[in-house]
Amino acid sequence: MTDSEHDQHPPIGGDVEAILHQLLDVVGNARPMPLSASVMVNRDEVLEIIEAGLQRLPEELRAARWLLREREEFLAKVQREGDDILDAARARAERMVQRTEVVRAAQHTARRLVEEAEAESRRLRHEAEDYCDHKLAQFEIVLDRTIKTVQAGRQRLHTPVGEEPQPAPRYAEAAPAPAEVEAAGFYDHDEE
Repeated sequence: MTDSEHDQHPPIGGDVEAILHQLLDVVGNARPMPLSASVMVNRDEVLEIIEAGLQRLPEELRAARWLLREREEFLAKVQREGDDILDAARARAERMVQRTEVVRAAQHTARRLVEEAEAESRRLRHEAEDYCDHKLAQFEIVLDRTIKTVQAGRQRLHTPVGEEPQPAPRYAEAAPAPAEVEAAGFYDHDEE
């Protein structure tokens, strides 16, 4: 290689692509051979460029492999994160559906319990009203007889001494008989 040819080409270095462009320039600018499609190139110069490319190639391949590995790791990481997000969203959706179903079941149970409590309340109120009405009816009978007895006693008191009192109902007639009171459900502690 002559000094003039060496000055035409920049020093060998840089990346493999630049080295291949340099080799392309050497072959493209080579002198054609007369009556042929072949060209004359400086063998040492071409070999030097090829050797530089071969030396540089493993370095660039390592860098490219490293970039590919980094890219694959990044994509795997992003895929895992995406899967985690989807799993979390599915789990949350399932919990929300379960909560909705639990709430719906709880509301149904609450409505049923309220309806049962209201029905029981109505039943107890009717029973209490019936019981009170029955007791008041018994008390009314006892009061009516007691009033008759009191009126008879007062009439005797108002009759002057020596006059024959008008026949008054006897105490036994005015007061309810123990059998009547028991039949009506009235119990008198004094008659024991």
